[in-house]
Amino acid sequence: MPIYTALQAADPDVYNALMGEMQRQREGVELIASENYISCAVLETMGTVFNNKYSEGYPSKRYYGGQQFTDIVESLAIERAKKLFKAGHANVQPHAGAPANIATYFALMEPGDTIMGMDLSHGGHLTHGHPVTYITKIFKFVRYKMKDVETGEIDYDEMREIARREKPKVLMGGFSAYPRELNYAKMQAIAKEVGAVSIMDMAHIAGLIAGGALRNPFDDGFDLCLTTTHKTLRGPRGGMILTREEELGKKIDKQVFPGFQGGPIMQMVAAKAVAFGEAMKPEFKVYAHQIIKNAKHMAQYFMDHGVKLITNGTDNHMMLIDCITSWNMSGKEVEHLFDSIGITLNKNMIADDPRKPMDPSGVRLGTPAITTRGMKEPEMEKLAGFMLKAIEIRADETALRKLHEEVKEFCLRYPVPGIDK
Repeated sequence: MPIYTALQAADPDVYNALMGEMQRQREGVELIASENYISCAVLETMGTVFNNKYSEGYPSKRYYGGQQFTDIVESLAIERAKKLFKAGHANVQPHAGAPANIATYFALMEPGDTIMGMDLSHGGHLTHGHPVTYITKIFKFVRYKMKDVETGEIDYDEMREIARREKPKVLMGGFSAYPRELNYAKMQAIAKEVGAVSIMDMAHIAGLIAGGALRNPFDDGFDLCLTTTHKTLRGPRGGMILTREEELGKKIDKQVFPGFQGGPIMQMVAAKAVAFGEAMKPEFKVYAHQIIKNAKHMAQYFMDHGVKLITNGTDNHMMLIDCITSWNMSGKEVEHLFDSIGITLNKNMIADDPRKPMDPSGVRLGTPAITTRGMKEPEMEKLAGFMLKAIEIRADETALRKLHEEVKEFCLRYPVPGIDK
């Protein structure tokens, strides 16, 4: 394990918390679909002296001097991102996914304009127009849903009707809890018909697209892609905006800086460059395909053992379990139960869920992090078996403690990047 001698001496409280978190990650299973482990190289880059440098502006167009090396790393990140995703332009400065989304909205629309996105209860994302977000006070959001929850098929006919009626300036794809793949060609045709800009928020599946395991929206004519740089892409926490055409990209740049945020976090931009470089290697393609193989295998194992999955399977890295139907337990109860045996996932609403977000009917789980640790199909059955056993013995605390030890012993066989060098 890494040694943090300076931190240990300067702040024992933070040091002890860090050691505890490292132990938790080594001894447990990370099944939260939006989480992953970064490489040692990415981790090291995040802690470098690039942190000390203000770099407002863009390469060769900075407001401060002393930018020769920050220009190098940001230019590397930009060129690698463009090549990785077949984009005409890349902005790698957004601090996170939500700021990338918001800056894009302001680049394309005026207050009061309409955006069309996936309904949160059917797998969409908060930043695509959920009423609790501030952005809904500025723009009007309309939503589309699945036509058939059993298959996950989107109602593209309804999407077209709504788009023709509401005339959105933006037609948005993307999701946080949708286990299938969108039909980009159909969405692009609808966007073109109503004169909307087509955007794919690929935050969850960017690594799968980069690795060639899922389709690239730019191949079907999408105008713009938004993403985080962590999750399946295995980079630092941050955001990125990609456009098909350079001219649209220049419009985006002005809204990111100076329109929406200040200087970029340069150590994170440098870490993005490292992560994009890793994603361009042949082994990343193998990794991306294995994520989906693992997810499909685990999903089938669950279904073979009577577990109800929303959309009855998966095409990407995630699964959504209907816990009420499967086990007569809420998602909150299941999350807590699995946490007690060292398996981390998150409670999640299911389509048209009658329950509240903090105590919903489902849980969401995914395979990116466990695939990073080298687990394959046999391990998917083992992990699913642990979870099913926990359900079976949930009233027996002694048996659950014993199962937790089994999970811990299992996990320690699989190294965690950045911890087990």
